[in-house]
Amino acid sequence: MMAQYLAIKHAHPDCLLFYRMGDFYELFFDDAVKAAATLDIALTKRGKHLGEDIPMCGVPVRSYEVYLSRLVRAGHKVAIGEQTEDPAEAKKRGAKSVVARDVVRVITAGTLTEDNLLDSRAHNYLAAAAEIGGTIGLAWVDVSTGDFAMQPLAPALLSAALARLSPGELLVPERLLHQPDLLEVWAEWKSILAPLPSVRFDSENSRKRLEALYGVGALDGFGSFGRAELAAGGALVDYIELTQKGKMPRLNPPQRLAQGAVMEIDGATRRNLELAETVNGERKGSLLATIDRTITGAGARLLAARLAAPLTDPAAIGQRLDAVAFFVEHETVRADIRAALKRCPDMERALSRLSLGRGGPRDLAAIRDALAEIPALRAALARPSLDTPPTAIATAAADLGEHSTVVDILTRALAEELPSLARDGGFIRPEFHAGLDELKSLKAEGNSHLMRLERRYAEETGIANLKIRHNNIIGHHIEVAAKQAEKLDESFIHRQTMATTARYTTTELIELAGKLTGAADRALALEQHVFEHLVGDVTTRAAAIAAAAAALATLDVAAALAELAAAEDWIRPEIDDSTAFVIDGGRHPVVEAALRAANSGAFVANDCDLSAGNRLWLITGPNMAGKSTFLRQNAVIVLLAQMGAFVPARAARIGVVDRLFSRVGAADDLARGRSTFMVEMVETAAILNQSGPRALVILDEIGRGTATFDGLSIAWSVVEHLHEVNVCRALFATHYHELTSLAGRLKNLSCRQMRVKEWQGDVVFLHEVAQGAADRSYGIHVGRLAGLPPAVVARAEEVLSALEKGEQGSAVARLADDLPLFAVLAKPKAKEAAGPSPLEEKLKDINPDELNAKQALDLLYELKRLL
Repeated sequence: MMAQYLAIKHAHPDCLLFYRMGDFYELFFDDAVKAAATLDIALTKRGKHLGEDIPMCGVPVRSYEVYLSRLVRAGHKVAIGEQTEDPAEAKKRGAKSVVARDVVRVITAGTLTEDNLLDSRAHNYLAAAAEIGGTIGLAWVDVSTGDFAMQPLAPALLSAALARLSPGELLVPERLLHQPDLLEVWAEWKSILAPLPSVRFDSENSRKRLEALYGVGALDGFGSFGRAELAAGGALVDYIELTQKGKMPRLNPPQRLAQGAVMEIDGATRRNLELAETVNGERKGSLLATIDRTITGAGARLLAARLAAPLTDPAAIGQRLDAVAFFVEHETVRADIRAALKRCPDMERALSRLSLGRGGPRDLAAIRDALAEIPALRAALARPSLDTPPTAIATAAADLGEHSTVVDILTRALAEELPSLARDGGFIRPEFHAGLDELKSLKAEGNSHLMRLERRYAEETGIANLKIRHNNIIGHHIEVAAKQAEKLDESFIHRQTMATTARYTTTELIELAGKLTGAADRALALEQHVFEHLVGDVTTRAAAIAAAAAALATLDVAAALAELAAAEDWIRPEIDDSTAFVIDGGRHPVVEAALRAANSGAFVANDCDLSAGNRLWLITGPNMAGKSTFLRQNAVIVLLAQMGAFVPARAARIGVVDRLFSRVGAADDLARGRSTFMVEMVETAAILNQSGPRALVILDEIGRGTATFDGLSIAWSVVEHLHEVNVCRALFATHYHELTSLAGRLKNLSCRQMRVKEWQGDVVFLHEVAQGAADRSYGIHVGRLAGLPPAVVARAEEVLSALEKGEQGSAVARLADDLPLFAVLAKPKAKEAAGPSPLEEKLKDINPDELNAKQALDLLYELKRLL
């Protein structure tokens, strides 16, 4: 057995081998040590190898997916080694023969299909990158849904494209790992890299592989793919075939995403804006979680994909906005559509599992139940009172198709209660298959049949104690007392005579026994045969069912975004090819939702106009006044608009943004040896090197991580570069008030400030953006709010006053001699030596018991004046 194990393991050295032994998957040697540590299960031993104990651990076959999920999340690949023959067959070769085993599937992070291993509301992409002639070909596929796409890229755009997809696994040719201009990309995505021999990325072999997969002589009908794209796409198909051991899932024809078709957003910007998850890695609190009103898993995945890849074509964006507007205007239709969608299971993933031979009865039911809702959906969209639906809605309605035949078959075939696995049986409804009904009847009522036959024989022969019995030697037989045997006629066939009994059979009993023996096994085998026929009925209609699933997702997203717009009072944006950027009363959806949840008052809306002559705003003002929120909300509004959603504003006109950059917040990258300031500079460099006239850039506090003059100098030069070289629309927030002097010579720069109101020595943040520049940062006030010790606050105010009044160099030298905190703390003692202060004198004279309310109030005012 261990020889067999080692041979299988040798063929899969990079995987943990699940070796099937009865009801357990066992792991041995280093695999067992790694798995036991990851799963926190007991590590035992079995036998010896080369004189050493063999480590072993195992997981139950029936619950292996729970353990598998933890192993895959920990970065392991798992090879499933199953028994490929019946143990009875193995025994025929000899008592010590080993049951044949082989790997039937290799499970990796990018090839998962099981529901309990996947997030139902997110895609799980397997991606591949190849390079030919200086062009990167990127291909990605979701094995669990069949989505398949390719894209050509310049090397500089690869990182942003991967950030858009966030794949679970990335295939890369070994030679590409050493390309100098991509080393930073591989370092960023190191945890999901799967290097493969470069020969697997041969473009000609890849082209032939793809043509064979789709049964076509040329791929031109799917798009004009370059060699690099074909190399990546073919490598994906090859890898899937290798890991699935020849079983290919149903894959949609590959879609070609043209370069520049979607807004490019790098990983840093996605993190800064918290698009799909917060900086803490949680979905709750992200933009996606805030806007998600979808009902189905497929709809949620489509919404996430659209948010990750906003479009750059105004016409295509307009079609999506038309669909949302249709459902905003027709509330009843929207409600009916959403009610029907609530009854639609995840048909996409069920179809993929069935196509891989990995599905079960519940997957058939999921397809049946989803398809059964199509007539209701179509009826809701075809009401005579409705206007002509927009293009996207009409296309989705057409793609829903007609599936009454398969729905009828599955409805008649499937029982009410279904097991998850076909091997468990009991999922075919009675009266669907006569032969199966008979076998199940024999299985369930076998004893009743025998008892009725026994009573009839007893009555016919007059032998009251005649019995039908069974043993493992002669099977079912009739047993009577030996002295009564002469009462049996020639229809009773003698089998055996004992000392006191005689055993017989009949042709009728032989036939019945034959039906009863193994009836359960035959019933299960026939039921699985029926299941395969049902799966065949579904998979032959796979293309139409997949189109219907995609249409359901489209309707779900459009209706969900309409529900969001109606509930939150969002408006339809205008999107065009200009460089306009006019937001009237914009709001940040996540912050607004958080304020409402905390009952903390209404969000303060603000305008933003970055149109010609005004395209670079320099924003000053204190911390906590809302600068970062204002910056982010304008970027978020652009994202929402170009993904095809309504936006949180009173009005919005946006010229298409092709690239979005955000440098907001502070973070280090210790794993790559980068300080907070280094990360800031790397991200700023990427912005200045890559943004063009159609980009939108938001920058917050550039230069703050270094010395004052260094930081000011960097911030100054960045502003000039954005204005003169990048010529992009930009929001630049800063505490360097000196930068406001640039407004006099940079004609497209406009100064804005966050309004603050001072009242009786306190500061009120109004969260409003106004024309002009702030004259103070109020940092010391924020420090007081944060709980800095009073002595520190007082000393900070003293230092600030000295710096503002004198020349900086002499002021700093003078302050350095003051032993600051000791000097501040010593001041009260110096006053004590000179006698009581006026405040203390006043307090000595007060008798609180003699004060009425009016006197107490007047006294408080007097004490405050003295203080």
